Amino acid sequence: MSQLYLSYVHEKFNEKGELTEFKLTAPDTFNFAYDVVDQLAKSTPNAVAMVWCNESGEEHTFTFSDMKRESDKAASFFLEQGIRKGDFVLMILKRHYQFWFAVNGLHKIGAVGIPATNQLLVKDLIYRMNSADVKAVICTADGDISDFVDLAQESCPTLEIKIIVKGEKSGWGSFENGCAKAKPFIKPTGEDYPCGTDPMLLYFSSGTTGMPKMVLLDFFYPLGHIPTAAYWHNIKPGKLHFTVSETGWAKSVWGKIYGQWIMEAPIFAFDFDRFNANDMLEKIQKYKIATFCAPPTIYRFLIKEDLSRFDLSSLEHVTTAGEALNAEVYQQFLKNTGLKLMEGFGQTETTLALATFRWMDTKPGSMGVPSPLFDIALVNENNETVNDGEVGQISIRTHNGVPYGMFHGYFKDQEMTDNAWYDNVYHTGDMATRDEDGFYWYVGRADDIIKSSGYRIGPFEVESVIMEHPSVLECAVTGTPDPLRGQAVKATIVLAKGYTPSKELMHEIQEHVKTQTAPYKYPRVIEFVTELPKTISGKIRRTEIRERDN
Repeated sequence: MSQLYLSYVHEKFNEKGELTEFKLTAPDTFNFAYDVVDQLAKSTPNAVAMVWCNESGEEHTFTFSDMKRESDKAASFFLEQGIRKGDFVLMILKRHYQFWFAVNGLHKIGAVGIPATNQLLVKDLIYRMNSADVKAVICTADGDISDFVDLAQESCPTLEIKIIVKGEKSGWGSFENGCAKAKPFIKPTGEDYPCGTDPMLLYFSSGTTGMPKMVLLDFFYPLGHIPTAAYWHNIKPGKLHFTVSETGWAKSVWGKIYGQWIMEAPIFAFDFDRFNANDMLEKIQKYKIATFCAPPTIYRFLIKEDLSRFDLSSLEHVTTAGEALNAEVYQQFLKNTGLKLMEGFGQTETTLALATFRWMDTKPGSMGVPSPLFDIALVNENNETVNDGEVGQISIRTHNGVPYGMFHGYFKDQEMTDNAWYDNVYHTGDMATRDEDGFYWYVGRADDIIKSSGYRIGPFEVESVIMEHPSVLECAVTGTPDPLRGQAVKATIVLAKGYTPSKELMHEIQEHVKTQTAPYKYPRVIEFVTELPKTISGKIRRTEIRERDN
């Protein structure tokens, strides 16, 4: 059992192993980089923190002592570059091990990290950098993304500092060279010491009524992932945990750093560009992964392989989140491995909110029960709790305060915050039912969000790009059922005068979207119609489109 973990948790279990009491406590000075990473470097310096490999066969094992040393170097280098407490720093680092050095370096000086995917294009970068007043970018040298940052910089007046990882480039500072030459790091004190409710991370989370909203998370946030790691992932000190997520997505910090290290468990990182089920199964076998978490899409591909060819006996516990889990996937994985997929649910705005926890039996297709961290209810439009079997919105009551791991509102958008969080109830926008045993069953998004292959895609982002094409008069973007992805992005389009539906035009619009925004957002399905279903006030009824597709 992790001794560090017990410094922050009061818990009790009954004779069946079920959690009966739970409370998190931490000093106002809590800072993950100092109180977890550096503390473990002191108490267990040679304990493994991360095992990392990539597609080309490169391998590295890092101890907690390594993590302290490298994050100190990064913190010192960032200060030398002019990055200070409260500055916003965009991080586009894929699954490179340098992400862990950099993010902890930022935590140590109090700069706000903004993890982002390398699939963003110039338009996406401009929006993000201007919205958050980004001062610095730490970016991979892989691919074209650093070129896109250069192009975006012309429209981003706050961007002053560019740092490149795994390469060198004119106009950019080298992360590796800078860290190697950095002066010894001096820990900040007094008002310069970042902790508690100071901002630590910012994520852009897609919505349906506008561009991505900014979710700001504080230094207490990592503590909110103790239930994620301890009760859902079933993390064990010293045993490798593997969560499949690129560092640009919030799911990455659910499973690749905070809760896992508080539990003193090493994490496994596989730095790949293109998912290959065979490669992933080989990694699980080779590195003897003990606990594994991935979106249902990944499991759909894994069960299509001949699993009998792999020794998966090291796997002890498997979890899934990011989209609804298909019962057939659950059954096939169970049949081939003997392991039950334990489903969970949460948001960028929260940590794990609902889950099938380690002491529970599963109900295939259910998200499980509320986390002990949150006071969760299903409510109607009047904030009234609905009865079992009725559809309600998954909501979190905050009458007794905001729990660790939860955001405090949308950055720079009080109106959006007030629309989602009022009368001391935060409304997630996700609809569900609850059965007589207290298990929650997902129904869908109240705001039409699309979840495809683990990605969260806001229709407005895709629609705004499609509308740029000269052939398009109107369009509505929805999610349509897809056997592999859970949902595929669908565009229902009304053409402008002079254009007629054709396969050539469909492909032209798809290519247009791919070149103007992140490729995973392009509509795999396009339907041309003469008119879109609308309300009396003229709003598009995406619900009606989805109902036709189901």
